Amino acid sequence: MIIQLEKDITDIQRATLEAKLQSISYKTTEVNTQFADYIVGVGKKEFDIREIGTMPGIHDIHRVSDAYKLVSQKWKVEDTQVDLGDGISIGTGEFAIMAGPCSIESEAQIESTIDHLVKNNVRIMRGGVYKPRSSPYSFRGLGIDGLKLWYEKARTAGIKIITEVMMTEQIDAMFDYVDIFQVGARNSQNFNLLDALGKVDKPVMLKRGISGTIDELLQSAEYIFSNGNERVMLCERGIRTYENSYRNCMDLNAIAMLKEKTHLPVIADPSHGIGVRRFVERIALASIMAGADGVIFEVHECPEKAFSDGQQTLDYGQSGALFNKLRKTFEFRKSIRS
Repeated sequence: MIIQLEKDITDIQRATLEAKLQSISYKTTEVNTQFADYIVGVGKKEFDIREIGTMPGIHDIHRVSDAYKLVSQKWKVEDTQVDLGDGISIGTGEFAIMAGPCSIESEAQIESTIDHLVKNNVRIMRGGVYKPRSSPYSFRGLGIDGLKLWYEKARTAGIKIITEVMMTEQIDAMFDYVDIFQVGARNSQNFNLLDALGKVDKPVMLKRGISGTIDELLQSAEYIFSNGNERVMLCERGIRTYENSYRNCMDLNAIAMLKEKTHLPVIADPSHGIGVRRFVERIALASIMAGADGVIFEVHECPEKAFSDGQQTLDYGQSGALFNKLRKTFEFRKSIRS
C-alpha cells in the first residue's frame, strides 16, 4: 500500500500510524520526494483500509499489489507531468519531440542542429557527451567541456538538453548543464546510479535494458522514485532478440502495456529501436498510435559523416518531414480517442 502523509503531520500522529502498521505486520519504508511524503507498506495481512485512511495526518491511502508501487498506475488519479520550465512539459496531453545527434561533435554541429530544431519548433535537443561504445576505440564523446559549450548555445536559443549520465561521479558536474538526465540501456539496472539520480531534483529518462522485461524497467524506475525523485520518464528503445535483420526489436507492445501499468510518461526511441534509417519514420509514427507520450530520435546534418550511429540517423530533410508527420499523427490519435 501507499500512504500519502499530510505536510503538517505531527510527531504524535506519525508515531500512532507507525504503531498501527506494526500491529498488522507491515514492513514500511518512508519516501520523501520533491512533491510529497509517503509511506510504502509491504505485507500480506488483510485489514480494513479505512482504519488507516481516517487517521489524523493521512492525506490519502491506496492498495497497490504490484511489486513496483510508487510508479504503478493503481494509485495515481492522473498521469505524471514532467515540467521542464519555459512552457515545456512532457506527459500533459501534448506530444514531446526530442531530436539531435547521437554524439555532440563540435561547436559548428551544435549551432547547425539548434538552428534546425528552432526552425521546426522542437524545444528539446538530445545528444551524447559521454558515449558508452561497444568498442573502446570508437569516439566516446567530448565530456563536460562539450556539455558546457552545448548548454551555452542551447540556452540562448531556448532549447532544453537531454543527455546520458553514465556514472554517479558525473552527476554533480553535469547537474547545472542538463535539463533531463538520460539513463542508457546498459545502465538500466545500475542501481547505484538509479539511487543517486533519485536524490536529485532533475527529470530522468530511463531507457529499457537491452534484454530487460517491462517489470524490470518499472522496478528500476521504482529505485529512482523511492529515493525521492518523482520526475521520471520511461523509454522503449528496442530489445535484443535472435533476429539480426535490424539493430533491435522495437517493442511497440511495451508502449501500450506501460501506459496501462504506470502513470509515468512513456517515450519511444525509433532510432535505436530499429537502427535502420529508412524505417525510423514508420516506427516513430507507429509508436504514437501505440500510446507514446513522445519520441526521441537521432538527427545529423550529414549522417554519413556522423561520429556514431550514422546508419540510423535522419538528415535535416528527413527529420523536418517527420516532425510534421508526428504532429499530424498525434492530432489524429487524439481525434479518434475523443
